Amino acid sequence: MTAGRTPARPASAPEPDPTADQATKDAMSNATTVSPAHSASTASTLITNIASLVTNDPSLGDKSPLGLVQDAAVVIEGDRVVWTGDQSKAPATDNRVDAGGRAVLPGFVDSHSHLVFAGDRTQEFNARMSGRPYSAGGIRTTVAATRAASDAELEANLTRYLREALHQGTTTFETKSGYGLTAEDEARALRVAAAHTDEVTYLGAHIVAPEFAEDPAGYVALVTGEMLDACAPYARWIDVFCEKGAFDGDQARAILTAGKERGLHPRIHANQLSYGPGVQLAVELDAASADHCTHLTDADVDALANSRTVATLLPGAEFSTRAEWPDARRLLDAGATVALSTDCNPGSSFTSSVPFCVALAVRDMGMTPDEAVWSATAGGAAALRRTDIGRITPGAYADLTLLDAPSHVHLAYRPGVPLVTGVWRRGERVL
Repeated sequence: MTAGRTPARPASAPEPDPTADQATKDAMSNATTVSPAHSASTASTLITNIASLVTNDPSLGDKSPLGLVQDAAVVIEGDRVVWTGDQSKAPATDNRVDAGGRAVLPGFVDSHSHLVFAGDRTQEFNARMSGRPYSAGGIRTTVAATRAASDAELEANLTRYLREALHQGTTTFETKSGYGLTAEDEARALRVAAAHTDEVTYLGAHIVAPEFAEDPAGYVALVTGEMLDACAPYARWIDVFCEKGAFDGDQARAILTAGKERGLHPRIHANQLSYGPGVQLAVELDAASADHCTHLTDADVDALANSRTVATLLPGAEFSTRAEWPDARRLLDAGATVALSTDCNPGSSFTSSVPFCVALAVRDMGMTPDEAVWSATAGGAAALRRTDIGRITPGAYADLTLLDAPSHVHLAYRPGVPLVTGVWRRGERVL
């Protein structure tokens, strides 16, 4: 980590509509049949003998949303994909990798996690599994431990969970602050996170800090004032836990609006524990995603379906709290864009495994295997307003996951089995 680093907003992470405009789509489609332009300084690599390739480009292969190509190949040059198609038509390259008749899909995009923390909440989990219901108050346990931890301890925790995630195919992740709840502790959490990802979210509004238990308005003033000033240089996003026991609709609107005025785009924890104003507020403010979406009215579903806001579902939280599952089928049938993410955090969803969440979504949330894989890749990219990740098409980053299986369906078909056997991140094989 570089202490005090102030990351620039990534040029590769713009905030347009998650689906590219028609000119971009046409250019990407045309590029799929063009041989790579080699340079003297950049070697090209052909990955061939791919049994089933998930491109997330519906102009390819079977023309489905996954753009499945059988007997496929991919060419990487530098950090980008430059060619995708039938392996019999693959161009000449400098290097070659044999996928051995396995499946390849885009690296997972984990668009919701809480990885900058210290401490352990095993006892809380054990008690909850013995009959105590989950509530937002458990966050305070992690706040105390995180405040007491050093920067080095926080970073060691973060990198540990990033290694876990990478070994399970995650190549892009978003992570939040939210366990410091002072201006200094929130800023240092974001500084630690920003050394590892461009997708950093300011979540000073996770809960009201213990010191402000009798003065929530004073805490909102801190979150939208001094704390925001300290945190904005390190973040791309701003988030709020809009829920009973955390922040109501008016407070959430004030917090997200203040962030927008400082150049941070909204995300929101919405409708997790009960019906509430979170989803409607997300759509009103053009939030990139409304996350959890467990308790939805018909009006909430319609609002999401007619907006750019992605419904990010986090089945690890329901699994770990024995709560009601989000109804992914209802959202998909209405036309909403759905993402799947881990919500990796020490209290309510302590998993870094996107494949596990894919299996849960298929088993318990009404998703097909195709829909779950799309939501964990292209859906996550949409939740981050990115078009350069979550797909394997020319111009996208070369983020690929190789499965020890002939099809992506095995992620749900063989739950709990470590199927990821290779990972490329920005063109470099890292596993």
